[in-house]
Amino acid sequence: MADKMDQGEFGPSDKEKKYDRQLRLWAASGQAALESAHLLLVNSGAGTVGVETLKNLVLPGIGQFTIADDAVVNTADLGVNFFLDESSLGTSRARACTDFLLELNPEVKGNSFSGSEKGSALNEALSQGHRYTAILYTLPLAPEAIEQVQSYSQEHCVPLIAIHCVGYYAYFRVGLPGPFPVVDTHPEQTATEDLRLLTPWPELSEFAASMTSDIDNLDAHKHGHIPLVVILLHYIELWKQQHDGNPPTKYADKIAFRKAIVDAMRKDNAEGGEENFEEAAAAVMKHVVEPQLPPSLREIFEFDHSKDTLNKSFWIISDALKAFYQTNHRLPVSGGLPDMKAESNVYIQLQNIYKTKARQDAAEILQAVQKVPGGEAITKEEVDLFCANARFAKLINANANAVQLGLEVERQLGNDEIAAVAGPEMPLSLLPIYLALNATSHQTTASATEIQNFVLNKAEGYKDNERAMKIAEEVARSAGGELHNISAAVGGMVAQELIKVITRQYIAIDNTCIYDGIESRCQILRL
Repeated sequence: MADKMDQGEFGPSDKEKKYDRQLRLWAASGQAALESAHLLLVNSGAGTVGVETLKNLVLPGIGQFTIADDAVVNTADLGVNFFLDESSLGTSRARACTDFLLELNPEVKGNSFSGSEKGSALNEALSQGHRYTAILYTLPLAPEAIEQVQSYSQEHCVPLIAIHCVGYYAYFRVGLPGPFPVVDTHPEQTATEDLRLLTPWPELSEFAASMTSDIDNLDAHKHGHIPLVVILLHYIELWKQQHDGNPPTKYADKIAFRKAIVDAMRKDNAEGGEENFEEAAAAVMKHVVEPQLPPSLREIFEFDHSKDTLNKSFWIISDALKAFYQTNHRLPVSGGLPDMKAESNVYIQLQNIYKTKARQDAAEILQAVQKVPGGEAITKEEVDLFCANARFAKLINANANAVQLGLEVERQLGNDEIAAVAGPEMPLSLLPIYLALNATSHQTTASATEIQNFVLNKAEGYKDNERAMKIAEEVARSAGGELHNISAAVGGMVAQELIKVITRQYIAIDNTCIYDGIESRCQILRL
């Protein structure tokens, strides 16, 4: 008991020390989600990229994983899979990989299924009654096995990630169970600053007016420490008085307004100017703006969520926020305030004004939320988080219908024509890699001719495309083999996307990432 108290009162716990860096990325809530997750890996083929993905989930502390793999370790595995050694030869690949992965983090639990007379490893894994948080499967895989995991994913509303890694090429696809809203998208700190200079509330206006009522007679210290927010509010009012009540919203007006602030700066000092006025002038273009509804939030407001039963709390808060916006013609104040030159006590007063307004707006939305059936279970913290991040909320997979492949092929071929003229600044499409790998989705190897015919059958536009044909030849030459460095890189990317999905933080890709290990670049397409 004493040890626990000491850790709580006098420093971080051992666990906090262990996961210090990642806690800074996704906080305690994200870590809790990760530790409660259970991932199923359906492994096949060379079997390296899936295990590399698990490595990058075991290290940060995923709660549990299960590997379903019918393969037995052979000598080829030892050359590409660092989680196997000579003692593993002839044993279950699922069991051997699980044992070595668990050595990385004792807090993680692992299970393995390698198939038996009763059925395949996949059948065993799905019949255990486990509720998997996400399923990851590596290609090539038999069509019936793919149908099996897809059926499970749809029935249990579980994210499904497919990976195909061959030679220098790879792609992975993130399939989400319907609309996938994300509130905590982690925008840049500077992007979250919403000063409301053109729509100030009474307390903010009164504070600014009290500081600038006798601005011309302030001593050098006071004048040089007026916060940029107060400076801008003061001169916006002066501008409006001279322009029929209109604020400086047009570009030309902002240029003139910025010049007025620079002209108002005192230059009869040792520095030849005032840092606070320079900050105010620099902030004009960014902060002197009318309230606008971001496109991503507009998409959320306009989305028909009547059939989405997985995200009820999100939609209840979203509807309350939408009503707030329609009434007030603005979003709730986020409460953030940038660093600026000011006296400490003045900055704290200004900060409290913004934070108080943010709390008032959030309280108004919470009150509306709790009046809705089901809203009584929504916490104040959920509403506060939504209000603080409202301008950056994102709805992934809003349109469940993927883009038709033929249309995407036409688009990418058109882009390639432009790229041929633009040069290296605009790289060529990686779609041919995706198509070539698709030719071996259910079989380990195929001839170059077979892959080329498959590509042309799916995308006739590549008929005379020499590059697409060479990519097909490279996939055929690789014969289903994996290169460890490519698998490790792709495994890291897949793990990153899985963490985004599990924690519901940051913005996951939508929906396919294609990787070219020769040129070391990726392309994300919705397919």
